[in-house]
This record gives sequence, structure tokens and C-alpha cells, in this order.
Amino acid sequence: MARICAICGKGPQKGNFVLRSGKPKRLGGIGTHVTAITKRRFMPNLQHVRARVNGGVKSMRVCTSCLKSGKVLKA
Repeated sequence: MARICAICGKGPQKGNFVLRSGKPKRLGGIGTHVTAITKRRFMPNLQHVRARVNGGVKSMRVCTSCLKSGKVLKA
């Protein structure tokens, strides 16, 4: 199970890469126009961490939001 957080199960999400051309109206142009839309993936920010699990130490991939919230005890 690559690119999935071991704690919360967060994985890749789908999205669009939108290409625009033209000068924005706020900068004095006539506005931007969408010229192409391509599929893309938003990857979670995973880190390799040695954490305490059931009294032992285990290496796992954990997202940074779980690290910041304190859901993981580092070894």
C-alpha cells in the first residue's frame, strides 16, 4: 500500500491542472481564458517515521497532519 498514511489512511486525490492564457482584468487585461484542462493527482505529504506501536518500534509512512496533531509517538 504505497502513498497511503498508516494512521489515517489518507491517499492520493484526483484533480485538474488548468492552463490559462491572457492578462487578468485586475492587471489591465481583458481577462484570462482556460485553454486546457488535464487530469492530475494530489499526493499526500508522507514521511518515513520510526514510531512506537504496541510497545515496540515500527517504521511506517505517516502524513504530516498526523505528525502535527500528535497521533504518532516517535521512537
